[in-house]
Amino acid sequence: MTKIDAQPSTRLSLSRRHFLGAMVAVGAAGALPVSALAQAQTQAAAVNPNIAQAIADHFSSIKSMKGGFLQIGPRGDQMSGTFFILRPGKMRFNYDPPSRMRVICDGNNVQVINDQTNTKNMYQLSKTPLSLLLANKIDLSADMVRNVESQLDLTKITLGNRTVFGDSTITMIFDSKSYDLRQWTVIDPQGKTTDVIINNVKTNIAFDDSVFRIDYIR
Repeated sequence: MTKIDAQPSTRLSLSRRHFLGAMVAVGAAGALPVSALAQAQTQAAAVNPNIAQAIADHFSSIKSMKGGFLQIGPRGDQMSGTFFILRPGKMRFNYDPPSRMRVICDGNNVQVINDQTNTKNMYQLSKTPLSLLLANKIDLSADMVRNVESQLDLTKITLGNRTVFGDSTITMIFDSKSYDLRQWTVIDPQGKTTDVIINNVKTNIAFDDSVFRIDYIR
């Protein structure tokens, strides 16, 4: 496997909401935000009750991935870029110009870098909903599962931990037939929503160690 070295790209300012929106995932691209996808389900139907756990297991089994993303903020603002993920616990978001941001998780901490304001903010991974998505296993019998909704074409899995994350939740939307993740949605404690739609995903690839490296000295 060819190792990929992700060079930092330039970024805009990223608020706490935008950081929460940078939740990593895999699968085929969805072309619509959550609301539009839901409206497209004109004939919801019951599916195999075990499908949600099967989808979660499929998602968890993908240990490395790279792809593009489109992030839609609470006010309709849009940012795009490239994401990288390596289970357990590692991820990176490179935002396209004119944004001057990048988000790096090394398995312990998450660093949000803003080159425009020359600032770096650090968050403990275990204190963010991102830790749920980067885990080796998603157990739908666990307390972190807020809701599972299965339709004929889409399955939505909402995760959260009120004790650790407050009212923040992550909803992952999968294709019920292919098990591919189309997008995820983060709702912050103020009820504001950030959608992330993914595309051009490649899986089971090797990365250079520098992709997920945080510079603690600087």
